[in-house]
Amino acid sequence: MFVALYDNNNPHYRDPMVKYMKTLVSMLEGAGLEVVMADEVCRLKDEFARAAKKFNDEAVDAVITQHLAYSPSLESVEALLSLEAPIVVLDTTPDYQVIKMAGYQSAISANHGIHGVQDMCSMLKRCGRAYYLCVGHAMHSEVISEAVGMCRAAAAAKAFRKVRVGSVGGAFTGMGDFRISDERYRSDIGAQVEYMTPQIVSKYLPLVTEEEIDAEIASDRSKYAVEVSFCEEYREATRAGLAVRKWMDAEKLNACTVNFLTLDQCGLPKMPFVECCKIMERGLGYAGEGDVLTAGLVAALSSVYPEVAFTEMFCPDWEQDVILLSHMGESNPNLARWRPRITDLKFTWNSCGNTVAMYNCYRPGKVVYVNLAPREDTFALILTEGELLDVGLERGAYRNATQGWFKPCKEIRTFLKEFSLAGGTHHSAMIYNADIEELKAFGQMMGFDVTVI
Repeated sequence: MFVALYDNNNPHYRDPMVKYMKTLVSMLEGAGLEVVMADEVCRLKDEFARAAKKFNDEAVDAVITQHLAYSPSLESVEALLSLEAPIVVLDTTPDYQVIKMAGYQSAISANHGIHGVQDMCSMLKRCGRAYYLCVGHAMHSEVISEAVGMCRAAAAAKAFRKVRVGSVGGAFTGMGDFRISDERYRSDIGAQVEYMTPQIVSKYLPLVTEEEIDAEIASDRSKYAVEVSFCEEYREATRAGLAVRKWMDAEKLNACTVNFLTLDQCGLPKMPFVECCKIMERGLGYAGEGDVLTAGLVAALSSVYPEVAFTEMFCPDWEQDVILLSHMGESNPNLARWRPRITDLKFTWNSCGNTVAMYNCYRPGKVVYVNLAPREDTFALILTEGELLDVGLERGAYRNATQGWFKPCKEIRTFLKEFSLAGGTHHSAMIYNADIEELKAFGQMMGFDVTVI
């Protein structure tokens, strides 16, 4: 953003400002962003309109604004309101020091974009348009990484609106906390749900060859610790998992949920616990028991964050002030403390009988616990920072369980109280090394009520 008066009266300002803009773009690209530039430094309404049209046509994840000088808001606000992507305001200037600089007046003229930011943000606020502000000097603060983080949040929100979730066995009877109608999922978020019917199983299951099963098991043995005596059950579980994979690939599904109670009604031969883990390993979304909402959340987050898993709070250790995170064997192998283990699982929850499952312990590290809960007319995103500890993870302890001991940022007595008072559901996502401000922005971009515990 620039001001036409400078080109008319002080044209010598343009070249250094454009140079500075290119420096910022290089920094953004160096931090991992793919940058689409406006065709010109925008000054007047028609220039802003052309830029907005370009960004909408190219379906960018976010639009970053930068005031190279003061820019009157009435020149830009109409175009800004037309943007389909979130607006990230980068509020920075070329020079770190101004008082000490020689040529004081010229330094002021080269570093006065901040009141243009104020003019623009005031108008956006007045018009009810959300924006995300990143303030600081590019070389002496985290402002560039903050802007990149806001773009990650925008990309995750965009991904959530396009999620396609496969449901195997439908929702678990009696679990109501995460349940929403497919119509509301589509209208309020944009996600689609596809169901694996017996007809679909009869299409994809015969496509799985014995050679493919052999190859998948060989791959398992090279990557994981395979300790299986249920050999036939292992083959049939692998067959079921590969059928699910073929279906997901064919239908371009980027998330899946499996209800272990009723998957036999679809015609699958075994509960594919191992494939459920591999879904997350491939960077796709998963949640257990027909929870399409959390499966979509995991998919959206996994599209921009490399270390995400579906999980739930299982039980507390009041003495050590930690909570066990676990589920029925569904975990992300990429997050394992040790080599994941595939082993026999006696299974009586459906007519398919015994199967195999993958177990591991989550590695220690900083995490954010992320929960998405339906409300009557909206959704609540509940965020908690914490740490997975290197305790209780001895080999042999809880051997047949996926586990990680989670220490929230406040004592578990308080955390558990606040979590349930906020209406959190019993299924969640967990992200390593994520910035909570980014996740707050993600929730806001989705239109969720955001609660930080």
